[in-house]
Amino acid sequence: MTRLADEPRTVVIGYNTRYGKAGGSLVGFPEDRLWEMPLAENLMLGAAIGAALDGRIPMVWFERADFLFCAMDALVNHLDRMEQLSDGLHNPGVIIRICVGNSKAPLFTGPVHTQNPYEALVNLVKFPVYLITKAKQVEFYYSWALDAAKQGRSTIIIEQKDTYNDP
Repeated sequence: MTRLADEPRTVVIGYNTRYGKAGGSLVGFPEDRLWEMPLAENLMLGAAIGAALDGRIPMVWFERADFLFCAMDALVNHLDRMEQLSDGLHNPGVIIRICVGNSKAPLFTGPVHTQNPYEALVNLVKFPVYLITKAKQVEFYYSWALDAAKQGRSTIIIEQKDTYNDP
């Protein structure tokens, strides 16, 4: 997240971004670039698309992977099709950060917060979908996603809380 914070065009959109710092992962990120949103996932992704079209590099934080399904209209019918819909005029580069809840102690987040949408998303969107399985992959995938967003390409990165402590 440090590299993303160092890029002045990057904004983080989601809930628990400004106040919860996305589980502590956004500590040190400038407050004015943490856009706290209501629980309205389609709105969050729509705001990210608009921010990207305005020259920003948005990262949308979905604290629970299951809630991404509430944003499928914005994801599949708008973000993924924007280049085609605009006849090549617009290519919003959005980083979509999704967290699959933990199924292990100390806090089991429940069956509706531990579903992993990786396979479904790979089949739904044309842009890359990455699944982080080890902590050492975090820097590589987010650096790649930031570079892609600067070129107008979107990326989905799925994190699994159960692997946060794996090297």
